[in-house]
Amino acid sequence: MQKIALIGFGNVGQGLAEILHTKKAALARRHGYAASVVAVSDARLGAVCDPQGLDLGRLLRAVREKGSLDAYRGPGLARRWDALKTIRESGAEVVVEMAWTDLATGQPAIRHCETALKLGKHVVTSNKGPAALAQPRLARLAAKHGVQLRIEGTVMSGTPVLSLALENLAGNDFTAIQGILNGTTNYILSEMEAGADYAAALDKAQALGYAEADPTGDVEGHDAAGKVAILANLLMGGKLSPADVRCKGITGIKAADVAKARAAGKRWKLIGSVRRLPGGGLDARVEPVALPLADPLAGVMGPTNAVSFETDLLGKVTVVGPGAGRVQTGFAILSDLIAIARSRA
Repeated sequence: MQKIALIGFGNVGQGLAEILHTKKAALARRHGYAASVVAVSDARLGAVCDPQGLDLGRLLRAVREKGSLDAYRGPGLARRWDALKTIRESGAEVVVEMAWTDLATGQPAIRHCETALKLGKHVVTSNKGPAALAQPRLARLAAKHGVQLRIEGTVMSGTPVLSLALENLAGNDFTAIQGILNGTTNYILSEMEAGADYAAALDKAQALGYAEADPTGDVEGHDAAGKVAILANLLMGGKLSPADVRCKGITGIKAADVAKARAAGKRWKLIGSVRRLPGGGLDARVEPVALPLADPLAGVMGPTNAVSFETDLLGKVTVVGPGAGRVQTGFAILSDLIAIARSRA
């Protein structure tokens, strides 16, 4: 039985809890996987800990109906622990870090990960902050203490990009990686392709929940830059922060630009890329590119994401799939949790 502590219980944390609750029997039957969530700590919703395991159905109802973890009732519960106390004292062997993302400092998520790893606990995170700003250091810390750091959900939600590259494509050298790494901007550009102007496309993306009230991180390319840094460092030996990625968003693209590209047999996409230079360095950038329609990435529409790996042995490999979503990112975390359980077995 894998004992888990959840740090953060927003959309992704609740998505993971839903999966673990509804698929409990199937996971045990098909994969021999059993998990017990012993603690949850969320800066907004509160915290609750039960070493015997929390009832996930009741936990989700408490948040859905009362908006607080305080509504979860039961004997012998510990409450109102902050994240660090939860990591230290919950008895969990795996800490799932899902606090808010800060691509400038990575905090408090980096501190959460460091604390868990130093205590000999495995860490799974979907948080781009630690992955983009501190992954090499955290990986060394994990190795020192004989535990794992897994970050599949940080780039393309549940679409298995990192595990594909690290496991199935092992033995290849990556000469370049490029992709559509932000669903918000891809949806906006797809709507502009269908005839909307930028403002109308953004309004629709916000109404559908694809874009935040403040969409700056997406439309200016900062979210994609964090993901480029992760790919560069993990797969191509880089030492980049998001600030090292040259970044230009989509706010300057007009309806006339879209029409001109269409007439030329091209389509605008916000492309995040990292390419190895002849001298051995890396060129990393996020920028709008008018791609020929024959390019595999040009046909990826709506909020969908995609990544193309250019390899020395296999050529170009392209992966297309969801890049966001509570259940989709929850699945990414589940896949990492199962991988940890299998490695221990």
